Amino acid sequence: MAEGDPGDKATGPDFAVDLGNCDREPIHILGAVQPFGFLIALTADWLVARVSANSAQFIGLSPDEMLGRPIADIFETDAIHALRNRITLLRGPDSVERLFSIPLIKDGPEFDVAVHFSGQSVIVEAEPASHDEMEASSTVRSMVSRLAQAETMSAFLRDGARQVRALTGFDRVMVYRFADGGDGEVVAEALRPGIESFFGLHYPASDIPAQARALYLRNIFRIIADVQADPVPVMPALDPHGAALDMSLCLTRAVSPIHIEYLRNMGVGASLSTSIIVGGKLWGLFACHHYAPRLPTFAQRSAAELFGQIFSMMLESRERAETAHYEGMARQVADRLLSAVAQDHELLSNARWLGDIMFDTIPADGVGVYIDGHISLSGLTPDETAFAAIVSMLNRTAASQIFTTDNLTRLIPDAARHADRAAGLLAIPISRRPRDYVVLFRAEQLRSVRWAGKQDKHIEYGPNGPRLTPRKSFEEWSELVKGTARPFAPAELRVAEAMRTALLEVILRLSDSADAERQRANEKQELLIAELNHRVRNILSLIRGLISQTRESAQSVDDFIGTLESRVHALARAHDQITADRWSPARLIDLIEVEAGAYLAERSDRVRLTGPNVLLTPGCFTVLALVIHEMLTNAAKYGALSDGGIVAIDWRVDEDGSLLIDWTESGGPPVVAPTRRGFGSTVIERSIPYDLGGNAEINYRLAGIEAHFCIPSRHVVSVLPDSVGRDRAAPIVAATPGLLRNRHVLLVEDNMIIAMDGEDALRDLGAEVFTAASVGRAREAIALQPVDLAVLDFNLGHENSLAIADLLVERGVPFIFATGYGDGLELPPRFQHVTLVKKPYSGATLAQALEPVIGKRD
Repeated sequence: MAEGDPGDKATGPDFAVDLGNCDREPIHILGAVQPFGFLIALTADWLVARVSANSAQFIGLSPDEMLGRPIADIFETDAIHALRNRITLLRGPDSVERLFSIPLIKDGPEFDVAVHFSGQSVIVEAEPASHDEMEASSTVRSMVSRLAQAETMSAFLRDGARQVRALTGFDRVMVYRFADGGDGEVVAEALRPGIESFFGLHYPASDIPAQARALYLRNIFRIIADVQADPVPVMPALDPHGAALDMSLCLTRAVSPIHIEYLRNMGVGASLSTSIIVGGKLWGLFACHHYAPRLPTFAQRSAAELFGQIFSMMLESRERAETAHYEGMARQVADRLLSAVAQDHELLSNARWLGDIMFDTIPADGVGVYIDGHISLSGLTPDETAFAAIVSMLNRTAASQIFTTDNLTRLIPDAARHADRAAGLLAIPISRRPRDYVVLFRAEQLRSVRWAGKQDKHIEYGPNGPRLTPRKSFEEWSELVKGTARPFAPAELRVAEAMRTALLEVILRLSDSADAERQRANEKQELLIAELNHRVRNILSLIRGLISQTRESAQSVDDFIGTLESRVHALARAHDQITADRWSPARLIDLIEVEAGAYLAERSDRVRLTGPNVLLTPGCFTVLALVIHEMLTNAAKYGALSDGGIVAIDWRVDEDGSLLIDWTESGGPPVVAPTRRGFGSTVIERSIPYDLGGNAEINYRLAGIEAHFCIPSRHVVSVLPDSVGRDRAAPIVAATPGLLRNRHVLLVEDNMIIAMDGEDALRDLGAEVFTAASVGRAREAIALQPVDLAVLDFNLGHENSLAIADLLVERGVPFIFATGYGDGLELPPRFQHVTLVKKPYSGATLAQALEPVIGKRD
C-alpha cells in the first residue's frame, strides 16, 4: 500500500531476499538514484568519490571526468562556499539541509540542492531549480492554523490528508496508521473525484516490513516521481574497501524493483510518503498516490515535509491531552473506589460493585474477584471452575504485577470454550503474594477486517526472480477475526497499576483498623434506625390527623371511607415520586399529571398545563400534592370537570425565585361559594401559608373558580432549561442544515484554505461536495459524477470559470458565482441573472444565496 516491501532497504534497490525470513538483511547491494536529479559523494578532502551516472545530463561532465577530482574544479566558488556554510548547520547523523536556486557551475543553470552526511562522506543531491516562489513557512503556518481548529481526532486526521493533497496535488492522500502487530489501516483519506477509495482498508504487516518501518524513522520523506522510470546507478557501486554507499537519507534514492512492481500492479504512476512520528515511534504515514508521473517542486516537498513534522507534534499533543484527560477522570474514580473500600473492605469481594466503579475508567464486559479462595463474578465471565484455572495461571505468570492479554486461548487452550464471554483479560493483584486478584474480562470482539487483497503471499517466480512478489489482486479481502478481544490501552494499564498500588496500601491500613471501622458502622446503623423511627412517627401522626379531620366533615360512613382513601392515595403517590429518586427534588409537572391521571382517568386531558420545568423540595412536593388533589377533587365534583369544562394550570417563577401558580376553571356549571368550610377547603387555603410560608387565594367566580398560590423561593430547587406545556407551540426548527441534503455540489475554488472552508459550509448544509481548483479538474469532476448544483469562484488564477458556467448551462445545472472583487466584478450579459456571492462568505451566506436557486430547480 505505502512505500515498503520485504526488500525496500536504504542501501539500494538491487538485492535478493531469503524466503525463510523476509526481515533479514539483503545479501547483495547496489545504489541507484531516480533520474529527476543527480548525486555526488565527497570525501572529507572534498574529492569526488562517487557520482550518479546521469551527471552529464545536468552539468555536462560524465562520472569518469569527475571521479577523484576536487569539487573546486567542478563547482563555482560561490556554490562551494554556500555548501560549506550549509554543512556547518547539520546537527546529528540524520540531518539534511537544503539550498534553493543556486548555480553550481559557471554559466550553468540553477539547481535546488540538499546536503547531508553519510558516514565519512558528504552527499550532495541536486535537481534543476523549480523557481517556485512559494514561501514554505507561510504556507505551512496557514495549514497548521486550520488544522488546529479540528474538534475531533477523526476531523484532525481528515483535514491533514486534505491539506497534504492540496499542497502536493496527488490524486490520493491517505493517513495510514500502524497497529501494534505491524499491520495497518487507512484511517483518513482525501482523493480526486472518480477514483477508488481505500478508506478503512487494512494491509498486512508484510506490506511494510520491519526494516522499511525502521527506515521511515530516519528518512521521514520519500518520493517516487515516475514508477516507469529506469533507476540511474551510482558509480562506483563499491568503494575500495568493498562497502556500498549508505543512501538512507538520500532524497533521490531509487527503490526496490519489488516495490515498483507493487505500485505498477496498482496502476500508480508516482508516490510520496511522509512519516508520522509520535513519541519517537512510527505512528503511521501520509501515503500519496498519483496515477501519472508527478514531481512536486523542491519547495512543495520541503513544505510537505515540514507540515508532516508539525502534524506529528500536534497529533502527539492531542493524544497526550486525551490521555491526560482520561487519566484525570480515572484518578477521580479511583479515589472514590479507594475511599469506599477504606470504609468497607467487604466491598472488594463484591464483583458487581467493583464492576460498576471500575468500568467507568477501564471498560470491560465482566469482572471476577478471587480473595482467600472465595470467588465473585459479575457480567460476562467464565464459570467458577474456569476462573479458578485462570487464577492458577496468573499465579505462575503475573508475578504480583498487572497482567493483560487479548487472546486468553494462547495461554489456556480450554479458554476457547468461553471466548464469547471472556477472550481477553486484565488482572490486578491486590495482595503482596500472587494470590488475590481483581480480573476484568473483555468478550471476543468479532469484527470484519477489510484486507486489501489476501494476506497470504505465495512464493512464485515473478519478473524479479524467486522471491515474495506483491499481491496481484488489490480487491479487498474480508475475514472474521475470532478469539481475540479488544486490547487494553496503555493508558488503561497505567490506571490499573495506580489502582493496584493504592488498593494494596488501603488493604494494609484496613488490617490495622478493622475494629474501629466496625464500630463506626454500628454507630451509623443506630443513627439510621433512629432517623427511620422519627419518620415513621411523623407519618403516623399525619395519618391520624387526616382521619380526624375527614371524620368531622364526612356526611356518611361511605363518604368518610372514600374521602380518606383518596387523600391517603394522593399522599402515597407524591411520596412515591420523591422517594423514587432517593428523596431528591421532584418535578411539578409530574405531580399534577400523576394526580390528574390517577383521579380523573379519561378526563385528565381536560387539564391544560403551561409553565417552566420546575423542581421542588420533597417537603414542598408533599404539601402541594394535597392541595392539587383537593382542587382537582372539587373541580371533578362541583366545578369545570363535572361538566364539559376545562381546568388551566399556569405557573411561572418571578424575579425573586418564588413559584406563582394560577388555577382557572372555565366552561363548567355556575359556581357558588360554599357556606361551610370542610377539611378540603382548609387544606387548600391554609396548607401553603402554614407549612411553606407562602400565600393562597381562592375566588369563586360565577364562570369558574380562580385560585392563586405563591410558593417561596426556598422551596424551588431549580428551573430546568426545557419548558413543559400542552398548549405551547413547538419550537420552529431551522431548515438550513438540511437545505442541500442528498445534493451533489461542485465547488470550484483555486485557494486551498477558502476551498476547505467552503467544503465545510456546504457539508453543514447537508451536501456531498466535490472540489476542483481549475477548469480542467472541474470538467473531469462533471464528467465523472452527477452534479446537482455548483458554486464557482469567478477568478481561478490565470483563468476564470466562465467555461464551466457554460458547460453547466448546457447540462441544466444551476450555479452561483463567488468573487473576492466585490462590486467591481462585471459578469457577461449572458450571466447577469446569476447570483453573485462576495468573499468572504459563510454557511449562512451560501444558504441565503442557494435557497432561491434550489427553489427554481425544484
